[in-house]
Amino acid sequence: MLFNSFTFMIFLPVVFLLYWFVFKPLKWQNLLLLVASYVFYGWWDWRFLVLIVITSLSSYCSGLLIERYEGRRGLQRAVSAANIVLNLGILGTFKYFNFFRDSLTSLLSLVGITPDWPTLNIILPVGISFYTFQALSYSIDVYCGRFKPTRDAIAFFSFISFFPQLVAGPIERASNLLPQMLRERSFDYGTAVDGMRQMLWGFFKKLIIADGCAEVVNQLWGNLGECTGLMLLIASLLFTFQIYTDFSGYSDIAIGCAKLFGFRLTTNFRVPYFSRNVREFWRRWHITLNAWFAQYVYFPLGGSRCSRSRTIVNTIIVFALSGLWHGADWTFVLWGLYLGLLFIPLILFKSRRYKDTAAHGRLLPSWREFVSILVTFLLINFGWILFRAPDVATFGVFTARLFSPSLFSPHGLTMKMASMLLWCGGLVIVEWLQRERQHVLQIDSIGVLGTRAARLTLYAVMVAAIFYFAGEVQTFIYFQF
Repeated sequence: MLFNSFTFMIFLPVVFLLYWFVFKPLKWQNLLLLVASYVFYGWWDWRFLVLIVITSLSSYCSGLLIERYEGRRGLQRAVSAANIVLNLGILGTFKYFNFFRDSLTSLLSLVGITPDWPTLNIILPVGISFYTFQALSYSIDVYCGRFKPTRDAIAFFSFISFFPQLVAGPIERASNLLPQMLRERSFDYGTAVDGMRQMLWGFFKKLIIADGCAEVVNQLWGNLGECTGLMLLIASLLFTFQIYTDFSGYSDIAIGCAKLFGFRLTTNFRVPYFSRNVREFWRRWHITLNAWFAQYVYFPLGGSRCSRSRTIVNTIIVFALSGLWHGADWTFVLWGLYLGLLFIPLILFKSRRYKDTAAHGRLLPSWREFVSILVTFLLINFGWILFRAPDVATFGVFTARLFSPSLFSPHGLTMKMASMLLWCGGLVIVEWLQRERQHVLQIDSIGVLGTRAARLTLYAVMVAAIFYFAGEVQTFIYFQF
């Protein structure tokens, strides 16, 4: 079920009303969330529910067995390893089998071997990477003694399948979301209103900016041979904003939706395009995924608590795996390696680790901050070209035409391109002004917008703009991961 669908517009208020006014005891609320989440997920294809049930059951049982075998480290390790192998095996089969088969076939063909291996004609289950990582974090934390296993099966299954963040995150740690499943919840009007605002902002970004950019980007990428360098520059810029507003829009809708039911999800984006170096960017972009790789891959490898050369190797490994997590294609792996390479100078020269927001307490950044933000943005923007390319050869064609003399030719530009650049420019201004807040529509204390009438007028204008400017509905980009 899509957030941006008429079905969801009916589904959400029905579940909300049942949750607060009918299923009041905690056990019944969790059961309702579980059933609603399975309906939400099974709306695409009910067969996918088998996989999420297997993942949930395996992780739930592994936690109980690890607790049961306390003091018998060998058995605990075996249980944890079996759960990891099972879940990664499911993920690998559905997402990576054909990729590794094709890659190995191509490699063997170089030495004259042409194996005839089977191809799996299977559909990639929506969100499998997200809920698999969420389930694995629970069992690993239990094994490492960071979290006590729960015996409440309904609460646990609801934690894995919680519908607001099920298919595209945030990837929640058990230490944050599971305790919320286990304690009584009461309706809070202020939290619910803030959730609705955050959802409105998410829908605005997705339906107007992301989907509008997608129309132009898809058209230009589909006709590279007819595009000038300037057109491709616009395509790269618009995709940079498309993927941000698409994914952060989903996260805003998910986090806001969770607030309606009394849950606090982890922030997944903090104005990443205002970062002053690549390290800061990855502290602000897809925060929960990067935290997952840091906790379960980077730190176990040694993190930065070792020599610089080893730290560089650890960083490259993490980003290569992160690229592969995003998709079963060499473009994603190369994208991850590219980002890892951008970290090398930061590690060698011990660059600053920014903890505050750019121009903190000031309206405008300093010239040094502005240049740092611009350079970081351009480096990330170039990486998104590789991310968007369907294959390495097409990436080569794109970059060759991008850096051709036609980069300075206005031929072929359209009003749609100009209008989307204006929308993106407006987004930059609004997010800059609100960069210290959790989301843009936290405006209660801002001048004239602090009045109820002004806020309601703004919300009405935004809703009208969505209906007027929204184009063809596009699926969320990160559903494919």
